[in-house]
Amino acid sequence: MREEEKKPTSTIRRILKQRWALSAIYIASAAIILAAAFLLQNSFDDSAKDGKEESAETGKNYDQPSVEVNSNLETIKMPVADADKSVIKKQFYDVNADEKAQEEALVFYNNRYEQNKGIDIAMEDGKSFDVKASLSGNVTKVQDDALLGNLVEVEHEDGVVTRYQSVKDIKVAVGDKVKQGQAIATAGKSQINEEAGVHVHFEIRKDNIALNPLDFVDKQASAIQSATEAEGSELEDSANKEETPAVEGSEADKEETPAVEESETGTEEAPAVDETDESTDLESGTDEEGSIPGEDTTEESDSLKDSLNQSN
Repeated sequence: MREEEKKPTSTIRRILKQRWALSAIYIASAAIILAAAFLLQNSFDDSAKDGKEESAETGKNYDQPSVEVNSNLETIKMPVADADKSVIKKQFYDVNADEKAQEEALVFYNNRYEQNKGIDIAMEDGKSFDVKASLSGNVTKVQDDALLGNLVEVEHEDGVVTRYQSVKDIKVAVGDKVKQGQAIATAGKSQINEEAGVHVHFEIRKDNIALNPLDFVDKQASAIQSATEAEGSELEDSANKEETPAVEGSEADKEETPAVEESETGTEEAPAVDETDESTDLESGTDEEGSIPGEDTTEESDSLKDSLNQSN
């Protein structure tokens, strides 16, 4: 038994004693290690490719809209660096304001009064200042205009546009993306409102309708959309109230419908009742009238008899 147990170990030792045995073992182990490394490398490459494809797909359509989406959540600011040192030279013309406020919001030029569609902002010291973007957006118009004092328009979400007039040294061009607080121009003067001096004419428009900027300063840009929707619903309600006479006309038409007249004329019982009533009234009237003349004739006959007797 001991000899049989020693045989396997002896054969392994014989193999190991061969010169090629160790090199063969090294080559086999190296091949196994390289194969394992190759498999691991391929698995890592596949996972990396999948991750890149997913990131590329999730990153689509996020090039430009990020500015617009964020602008809708921004808080509307005055177009100046220090609002505490600014003054408003001309207010927005509000149709719901009192008569005095409306007169102060009129702009007089060339012997004609015009309604102010924005607010005219200047500094207390009357010096020039940088005009800042009130909201982030895209520049859609840059125009040189001596009457208005040049203008810059920036477009935002939901049809909202901010307009900056009476500016100079314009620092942006059409197609530029501006961020809130970015300097876009310098305050200047305009011919249409010379009495305001160095100022910027600031407007907020929704679907090309001018709004009072002071109603939305320090509020989110989304407040413009909600305010215009509420105003539109009020206008619809007032329009519906003005159309109420149409209901009265329908009621009048219902009263004049021929169906009721036909039903009344079609019934034979109603005229029969009326005729019987009238006939009874006539009969009673003739009886009464007939009795009265009868009494009169008897009295006259008696009086004639008495006169004849006396004559005889």
